[in-house]
Amino acid sequence: MAKFFDCITDELQKFIATQHLFFVGSAPLSPTGHVNLSPKGLDCFRILCANRVAYLDLTGSGNETSAHLQENGRITFMFCAFEEPPCILRLYGKGHTILPSCPEWNFLYPLFPEIPGTRQIIVADIEKVQTSCGYGVPLYEYQGQRQTIVNWAKNKGEQGVRDYQQQKNLVSLDGLPTSLNTVNSSVEGLLNNS
Repeated sequence: MAKFFDCITDELQKFIATQHLFFVGSAPLSPTGHVNLSPKGLDCFRILCANRVAYLDLTGSGNETSAHLQENGRITFMFCAFEEPPCILRLYGKGHTILPSCPEWNFLYPLFPEIPGTRQIIVADIEKVQTSCGYGVPLYEYQGQRQTIVNWAKNKGEQGVRDYQQQKNLVSLDGLPTSLNTVNSSVEGLLNNS
């Protein structure tokens, strides 16, 4: 049976701390737009307080969450236990993207491990918390985090990662601009006006 909470309780914070994987869901406003669901790992999730969370977002093949947050702010996080006892936890909220050029970056970034390929930090204010039984989630044994994305970023180097972001991370599948695109537009506007 589902239970609802107004915030992330101490007990739920302990549950989150033991999870090696979480999922991030977002969607555009358009009824024909693509819903995005991304798995995340590598110790990149932080609880800032009972109603605010953040995660360190690494460079990937797309940047859907950033585009959706810029358009409408809606975000859902899901954690599920792959070991006993069973549990599914969802955090519903409104989020925004923090880029390295934002003032908040200097406060938030030190909360995370340094991971090559870091793109941005996603911060969300949690409005509703839900738990459900999780009886249908299979049991899996955790073996460790993959290092593929870390090695990829190391091999690309900082400039190579930035170039990749410019090629692949400026718009969503549905053509919505991401926060990286907005920064580029602002910089281009300044350059064109000078």
